[in-house]
Amino acid sequence: MKTLADLLLLGDPRLYETCSPILPEEKPLVKSWVADLHNVMQEVRAKYGFGRAIAAPQLGIMKRLIYMNIDQPVVFINPELTHLSDEMFELWDDCMSFPNLLVKVKRHKSLTIKYLDGDWQPCEWIMDDSSLSELLQHEYDHLDGVLCTMRAIDDKSFRWR
Repeated sequence: MKTLADLLLLGDPRLYETCSPILPEEKPLVKSWVADLHNVMQEVRAKYGFGRAIAAPQLGIMKRLIYMNIDQPVVFINPELTHLSDEMFELWDDCMSFPNLLVKVKRHKSLTIKYLDGDWQPCEWIMDDSSLSELLQHEYDHLDGVLCTMRAIDDKSFRWR
């Protein structure tokens, strides 16, 4: 079982890698990966007081997998973002891989995410809620090796929590 000590921190080169899709033959591994993601997210919540979702590469699992747990757990296998709104908004973004740093970024206000769920069933979720939309954009970026530090609005868009 992975723990907070396994969380990759800002500067780890793996955080900048593009993840590969989860293949059907890897389906049996997903359950243990999700358990690891859940465990580490719970530890981050206990230590830092935040954490609604986590991407697999943050634990060195270089696969296209996102775990979100706000009201209930949701597993996003091989997600794809579509229908990104033209309307953008600014926010102070945080990240478990650098928990004391906030970064001001712009995100799309709404989007659609297509993915396979934990049962390998195709799903589609239209996210009109900017809070969920920005969260999934942040996690999806991790799958492409993009950190919010790379999306900072300008060189003054950083602050300590």
